[in-house]
Amino acid sequence: MKDISKNYTSSRRHFMKASSAALGGAVLYQLPVEASAYATGDDTLKIALIGCGKRGAGAAVQALSADENVKLVAMADAFRDRLDETYGNLKKIGNVKEKVEVPEEHKFVGFDAYKDAIALADVVLLATPPAFRPMHFEQAINAGKHVFMEKPLASDAPGIRKILAAGKEAKKKNLSVVVGLQNRYDPVYQEFVGRLKDGAIGEIISSTCYYMIGHVTLLPRQAGQSEMEYQMRNWRYFCWLWAGSPAGLQIHNTDVVNWVKGAYPVKAQGVGGRAAYQGPDKGDIFDHFYIEYEYADGSKLHSQIRTIDGTYNQGGSFFQGTKGSGDMKKGLVDMQGKSLWRTRGIKEINPYQQEHDELFAAIRKENPINDTEWAAKSSMMTIMGRMAAHSGQMIQWEDAINSELSLLPERFAWDAEPPVLPGPDGNYPIPIPGQTKVM
Repeated sequence: MKDISKNYTSSRRHFMKASSAALGGAVLYQLPVEASAYATGDDTLKIALIGCGKRGAGAAVQALSADENVKLVAMADAFRDRLDETYGNLKKIGNVKEKVEVPEEHKFVGFDAYKDAIALADVVLLATPPAFRPMHFEQAINAGKHVFMEKPLASDAPGIRKILAAGKEAKKKNLSVVVGLQNRYDPVYQEFVGRLKDGAIGEIISSTCYYMIGHVTLLPRQAGQSEMEYQMRNWRYFCWLWAGSPAGLQIHNTDVVNWVKGAYPVKAQGVGGRAAYQGPDKGDIFDHFYIEYEYADGSKLHSQIRTIDGTYNQGGSFFQGTKGSGDMKKGLVDMQGKSLWRTRGIKEINPYQQEHDELFAAIRKENPINDTEWAAKSSMMTIMGRMAAHSGQMIQWEDAINSELSLLPERFAWDAEPPVLPGPDGNYPIPIPGQTKVM
């Protein structure tokens, strides 16, 4: 069997080819009017894509492959060139191109473009940088739309609280919400986690997560760019847009630990900094982190992250129990190294596709699924870890989630001033442990 743990060390943001198998033979049901605009007799599910980067393109392919009677009717992005590129790519893919029906008047560009696109759809795909997720999700739920949204779900605690509130509204309206933490939809991971929960290696006393890869792509500054456009183009280099690598990358692994534990850490402390990202235009993110999370039962989660070229790469979630240890590569073993369980023999699927298959099946069957609460808490955990490393303080969960500190700008516009600005030398101010305030 393929080493599933390799999913961790490859970027989710590559443009993924669609699975050739669409969800066939779906029984069509009429949904409540408040939940869907197609309850008028047309059983076609209309999709809007908000965020037309590579991850948005991949999500669109998967959504269009998940159900026989769907079509993409609207697209929105801050940048016209990204929208046009993704539209062109989608029109070239054999099994989905006929489902792409986005006329020129349904291509929306700018910071408010999401509003127009959401209004035209039954199902909304949210794949912009996480800073925008709370406002986009709130808009979609208020409009009665089903949602697929990428992780992480916000950049700060006020955003997470907005996500949680909208998730509660989604439940009241019987709307389905799926979050792109795809491991939860993978049968291999489901069995792995199930066996750990059942005590296959005893009580889990510690876990370690790795996300150690090369550099984050940086696009050169172009003549005439406003500061807002430069930062938007390089959103992974700015904490207010990306939420940092604990959220943008490591969340896949730390979420697995939360899943196993059935809980979220109560506090965190950590270290981090910049060893390789030096010089102008490199944003304000750290290029390495070590974060120690602690759960209510006293067990620890150790999170190591590095995004530096030429360094040792590692990925995945590793567990130590009182009777053995385990990870997705070696499976589960006892204290003497004897195999207790391996991933061999479990049917492989594409979990990125599976999450969309289950979303659209839930909509058709009027049996809503809602990932909001657990995904928001896993996102908040990573934000807490970033806060701990940036400040050099022990951060408690309750203090973190109730923080009123917003990382977002006062307004979104191309001439607006972003929250962080370069100095005269082109360098951005970097968080300094012991001095930086995070709450």
